[in-house]
This record gives sequence, C-alpha cells and structure tokens, in this order.
Amino acid sequence: MTLVQFLAGHRAEFFGLLMQHIVLVGASTAVAVLIGVPTGILAARRPRVGAPIVWLANVVQTIPSLAMFGFLLPLPLVGGLGARVAILVLILYALLPIVRTTAAGLRGLDPALIEAGTALGLTPRQLLWQVELPLALPAIVAGIRVAAVIGVGTATIAAAVGAGGLGEYIFRGLSMVDPTVILAGAVPAAVLALTADGLLLWIERAFGRRGNRRVPRAVPAAVAITSILLIVVAATTASRRTGPVIRIGSKNFTEQIVLGEIIAQAIERNAHVTVERRLNLGGTFICDKAIRAGDIDVYVEYTGTADTAIFKEQVDTDPARVFARVREHYADAGLTLLAPLGFENTFAILVRGDDARRLGLKTIDDARSAARSWQAGFGYEFLQRADGYPGLANRYGLRFGSPPRAMDLSLIYRALARRQVDLIAGDATSGLISAYDLVMLEDNRRYFPPYDAAAVARSATLLRYPEVRLALEGLSGRISMGDMRQMNRAVDAGHDDPAAVARAFLARLERGRQSKG
Repeated sequence: MTLVQFLAGHRAEFFGLLMQHIVLVGASTAVAVLIGVPTGILAARRPRVGAPIVWLANVVQTIPSLAMFGFLLPLPLVGGLGARVAILVLILYALLPIVRTTAAGLRGLDPALIEAGTALGLTPRQLLWQVELPLALPAIVAGIRVAAVIGVGTATIAAAVGAGGLGEYIFRGLSMVDPTVILAGAVPAAVLALTADGLLLWIERAFGRRGNRRVPRAVPAAVAITSILLIVVAATTASRRTGPVIRIGSKNFTEQIVLGEIIAQAIERNAHVTVERRLNLGGTFICDKAIRAGDIDVYVEYTGTADTAIFKEQVDTDPARVFARVREHYADAGLTLLAPLGFENTFAILVRGDDARRLGLKTIDDARSAARSWQAGFGYEFLQRADGYPGLANRYGLRFGSPPRAMDLSLIYRALARRQVDLIAGDATSGLISAYDLVMLEDNRRYFPPYDAAAVARSATLLRYPEVRLALEGLSGRISMGDMRQMNRAVDAGHDDPAAVARAFLARLERGRQSKG
C-alpha cells in the first residue's frame, strides 16, 4: 500500500520516468536490430569476417554496465551525460544476443531447403529474403527478446549519467535508504521487462507457426518503428536545448540531492530560465567531468575534496588557503567557485553510541586498540583518495582485524547500526548520526582538510545569465550546519521528498529576509 500511495502521489513524475525508460530501451533495441541482423547474416555467410565482430560483441558483454558508462563518459561526440551515451551503451549490450541468434538461426537451416531454392533459380538475394530469413525469424526474434530484457535492466543504471528512466527512483531510494522509493523504480522495471519478454515471446511463436507467408512485410514496419523512436528521442533532446536552460547536477547522496534542489529552486524563483535537474549523477569525478564538458552548469563541491581528489594537492588544513587555491584551479578551467554556502561537511569517523560509551571513545586515537578486532566500512572514494583511508591509517596508526569493506555511502550508516561493520567514514552533516545513535570521533590529529560546501558554476553561464549568479550568491553563507543536518534527517530518517525539504528551507530563508527587511 505504501508503494501504491507513493506512485499515486507522484503520478506525473512516474509516467515521465516510465516513458523515458521505454524510449531508451525501444530506441536502442531498434538500432541494435538494424545493426545486429545484418552483422549476424555476415557472420553466418562469411565466418572469417564475422568471427572478429562476434568476439568484440562478447568482450563488450564482459564489461560491467556502470564501468561502460564510465569509459564512454569523457569521449567526444558519443560521451557526456544524458540519453545519448545511455542509448549507445544499451545498443552495445543488445548486439551480442541479436548477432548470435541471427547467425545460429541461419546456420541451423536444412541445407536441402537452400539447395531447393537454388534449383528453382532464386538469386542469393532472393534466397536470403524469401527462404533463409523467414525460416530463421523465430530465432532472430528470440535474440531481440533477450536484448530487450537486458536493455530494461541496464537502462536503470543510466540514471547515474543523467539519462532519466526508472533508475532515478532506485538511486534516489538508495541515497535516502528508503525501500519504498527503491521499489517504485524496481517493480515497474521488472513489470516492463516481463511485458517486453511476453510480447516478444508471443511474436516469436506467431512467426514459428506462420512460417514464411508474410514475413517480408515486417521489415519495413520495423524500419518505420525505428525511425519513429529515433525521431522521438531527437525531438526530446532538441526540445530540452531550445531557449535558456540551466542544468543543475549533484552527487549521489542525500545532502547533494537536497542542495541540488535548493539551487535549482532558487534559480527558478529568481531567474527567467528553464532549470533541468541532473541529480544523483554519481561520485565526485563524474560531476567534475560533467561540468567541464558542459553537460551541467552548476553543482556543489567541497573545498577539501576538490583540493585533494580533483586537483591532487597535498592535504592542507588551512580553510582560506585551500579555498583560494581551489578557486584559482577552477578559474583556469573556465569555472567559478562561489562563496561557501555556510557549512562544512568533513568526513566523520563514526562508531556506535553504545561502543563509544562502553569503551570511553572520544577521539580517533582512542579507537586504535579496539580497531584490531573491528571491521571497518568505507565508501569507494574514501578508500583511494589522498585524504581518505590510506592517509588516515598512517596518521593514526589504525590497524583493523581484516581489510575494510567497500560499501555504498547510502548503505554505510545502516550497516554500522546493524553491526555489520564497527567503524565507518560518513558525513558530519548526516541526519542518520543522531537517528541511529552514532558517535563522531574527534579528529584530534587534524588529519582532514576543510570541506566547505560551495557552488561551482561554468563561468560562461554566469556571464550570460547574471540573474543566475545573483541567485547563487543569495545562498552563500545562508545554510548552517544545523540547517543541513535538519534537512538531511528529514529526508533520510523522515523519508520526506528532497524537493519538498528544499522548498520549505527556501521559504524559511525568504521569511527571514522579509523580517529583517
């Protein structure tokens, strides 16, 4: 009932994401058919030429889908955020089953039928269209069926690169640790996959019964459907790019999504431009590549993260020096780092409250002896960053009983509360710290650099739209750590909608300005 209520309350958004998902899968599968069927014919008729192509398709299938998006993201023309790169990845994954089943269907034909057609005087082209393809069509449709089902599942990951679709709910639910929101994306995706599988299975069996009587008419129909889908995708992309559009990005955890909404709504209130949200994009490096490539115009970064992870500087604990250096680096890249929003979100080394009270833990130094029998859990970036686990372990002499577990940031707090791990690196502003009775250990050796949150924007965008700069400057210094913790807790523990939380904060901010005025 909770899932039904959620979908009922988000009808317009849900149907929009569902249509995006259908277009992504439909367009990519149609293009894969146009490429894969001729390639399968080539592989069946000329194995020496077709074998390398099939091998390449096999290699593509071995690459994890998220890694594939990462490989293509920085490439010119085909890369970047949005539907373009998502459709390309889905095409690549759909090719192998279509190529394989087409080649297998043609190779499995009875040679006597081919000889009979040749004896009747059919040309190779006529033989292909009138005998071979009709007889192999059930196998070809079976390959399309597999490709479509794979596409529905893979398209959920496309939300990580701003392509939309039902994966938006899955990633949002993971960041909020909300099973209802996760199911709002997962259940419809599963239903869509079963529907596509059932429809194509019916078509496959229908062709198997009818043989070769009316098959040639299906070819122009497939081409027409492909054209329509591609036109829809092109029209959708073009419509997004007409008129002034400001694209707001964010990383894939609650605070970033809330901040992305605050920035988006502040611009919508104060600037006459269309705002496009590309939230939940992934980690630091995806957002950085996206803003440099022009796929987004604004997102919130943390000064210490930019200094050490993006610009590879040595860890520096002086806030003013770090901010000035990061602003200069961004300026060299055509980006502007605006004044901090008003709060710092440093890494928080967290333990359970009962462990802290029982063992008298107050600082990270205090945890050294207990750590020898503990299991640590850290985010993927923290395990490799210059300001992450390797340096922390060296500075404090931390040695754990087993190697730290790599975990998604959205799951790490719950894992600690449920005793799956004993120490984590979270966010100082997380609302789940108090919700789960966790204790933040003091960084008594001052290992972590400052992490002042500040908006990063494309300088060209700010010059072209001065009202956008004014909207962003209006947020500088206005979000306190208490505000951020309260908003994070409302989303993470209260399961409030991030857009509603951002709207309520901006309303409070406006009332405060009016009262002072």
